[in-house]
Amino acid sequence: MKKIAIINQRYGIQVNGGSEAYTRLLAEHLQKHFDVTVLTTTALDYDTWENYYPVGADSVHGVRVLRFPVRHKRNITWFRIITKCTNMLKKIGIHIDRQWVCAQGPVVPQLVQYVEEHEADYDVFLFVTYLYYATVFALPKVADKSILIPTAHDEPYIHMPIYKKIFTQAAGILYLTKEEKEFVRKKFQNTHLPHDVIGIGIDLPDEQHNPNTVEKAVEKFRSTYQIYGDYIIYAGRVDTGKNCEEMFDFFHRYKQDHPNSTIRLVIVGKAFMEIPPDADIHYLGFVSEADKFAAVAGARWLWLPSKFESLSMALLEGMALGTPGLVNGACKVLKGHCTRSGGALDYEGYEQFQKRMNEMEKMGEEGQEAYVAMCERARAYVKEYYRWDVVEEKVCRLIEIIGDSRYWG
Repeated sequence: MKKIAIINQRYGIQVNGGSEAYTRLLAEHLQKHFDVTVLTTTALDYDTWENYYPVGADSVHGVRVLRFPVRHKRNITWFRIITKCTNMLKKIGIHIDRQWVCAQGPVVPQLVQYVEEHEADYDVFLFVTYLYYATVFALPKVADKSILIPTAHDEPYIHMPIYKKIFTQAAGILYLTKEEKEFVRKKFQNTHLPHDVIGIGIDLPDEQHNPNTVEKAVEKFRSTYQIYGDYIIYAGRVDTGKNCEEMFDFFHRYKQDHPNSTIRLVIVGKAFMEIPPDADIHYLGFVSEADKFAAVAGARWLWLPSKFESLSMALLEGMALGTPGLVNGACKVLKGHCTRSGGALDYEGYEQFQKRMNEMEKMGEEGQEAYVAMCERARAYVKEYYRWDVVEEKVCRLIEIIGDSRYWG
């Protein structure tokens, strides 16, 4: 049985984040095929990277985890300053990418040292997410045994020269969507590397497959949180990086422009920005998985305002529950889900958002058949294309190629 290491910046049941959740699910599904060890930090919070978990060996859902300490917390003020400096200096050909990556964190030199010293102990190293310190500095040390799962999208940071080497030196690359693959290959001209598009498997809890159980869970959720009437939901990290500022602005403007609208906005997830005071915005904070699924199942629509996504587990989970999406069409990945599935609507700018909201509210009043059909298309899309057996087969195939000593010498 091949021994593989999976590297990500955070790992744990309590960790809130798409890349981190993806890494945990992937590690758990690969256990049946390989001897899996996750290499990660002791951080729980991505905002500060403050050490939270004990250093050393751990076990999460039966997966072996090795945690390494973060050298220092992120200084947000300094990080903002160096980000501005980076943007200004690149205009005159000066790059301080290394300093920016270190300021961003989490700085984990002991993890990088472990990878270098234990290269011979593992057949393959999987690095999930291109952006952070561990991938930037550890992947080149085991390049011939490395597979990159970049979770990339067209954001300003990916154009920094420091990232080119990890996209071109990795022995193989696994993409989450066709749009991500097209963007990365055009940007880095790395078409020669072994690769595949793997997506993710969406497994709902057993109780979510029983309509009666779901209905009771939704009723309990509404009663517990005093949520009545139709609502749209945002489920995820609440911060400016997810375009939540625009989301709140658009919702507020829509309610002002349509005073007879009874639609409400429910927010589920940890907030890293101020939630504007509004009687029609219900911020519930970080809730249990059961409450999250019930909240999404009970919503008329799931809102994805982000312009930068490499997959969006939140959208796929919502669609699996039969809740259609309202997505920002400026994100090619989200628009791709929308186009391929027929189970979501996209918008760009306030005027189009307003038009979509009007369509959505009319569906609730007089177009129930059209709404039900959209819900069914959303379910069918996830069921057909996002299965763990397909993901596992593709990942295992590339691991076997890279892990074969005849491939890398």
